[in-house]
Amino acid sequence: MSHSTLAADEQLRAEIRGWLESNLSGRFAALRGLGGSGKEHEAFEERLEWNRHLAAHGWSCVGWPEEFGGRGLSLEQQVIFHEEYARSGAPARVNHLGEELLGPTLIALGTPEQQARFLPGILAAEELWCQGYSEPGAGSDLAAVSTRAVLEGDEWVINGQKVWTSLAQQADWCFVIARTGTGERKHDGLSYLLVPMHQPGVEVRPSVQLTGTSEFNEVFFTDARCPVANVVG
Repeated sequence: MSHSTLAADEQLRAEIRGWLESNLSGRFAALRGLGGSGKEHEAFEERLEWNRHLAAHGWSCVGWPEEFGGRGLSLEQQVIFHEEYARSGAPARVNHLGEELLGPTLIALGTPEQQARFLPGILAAEELWCQGYSEPGAGSDLAAVSTRAVLEGDEWVINGQKVWTSLAQQADWCFVIARTGTGERKHDGLSYLLVPMHQPGVEVRPSVQLTGTSEFNEVFFTDARCPVANVVG
């Protein structure tokens, strides 16, 4: 690594550290250390406001390419950001499933229309996402997924159940693995669907943990729908 690159990275580190120190103050000061695994119930609305504050100042989706609204940071620079974020005691973000899982997937595999529709809402933390992978009879073995989607006109009609769905009770959308066809191999016939949560046919049931909190959920799809254009890849 060149001397100029090291100097630029250290300048970035100082910028991030200074910004976090200045902004984790006032109404955000009390959020230090809140949230995260097992503590997602802590100050959710306040942490969402913090997420939107990050986004408004360009500290959301820092690894996304600049053409999609990110900062285009290198892998090393992203590590610097997360090191400084952790060092500052900043609260756990509530938009990580959109930022770190769906967003990069759409950047790599989404259509221009899907990118234009969904990426801005993730970037601004205005639309929250959950992940519809695990199932009662399959665990996290995607080859055993039984949730099914059938094409009716210009919509997919979805029936099935997902479990361990983090933050489903707050999510606006879910990226769902569903069986849309048949094949000789169990991995064949699966599709990745973008499904709105706020519709008839989507029921979220919190799963109470030993902590007494419910960051995980069961999600039941009963003739829930999404547009045919919401298949990714």
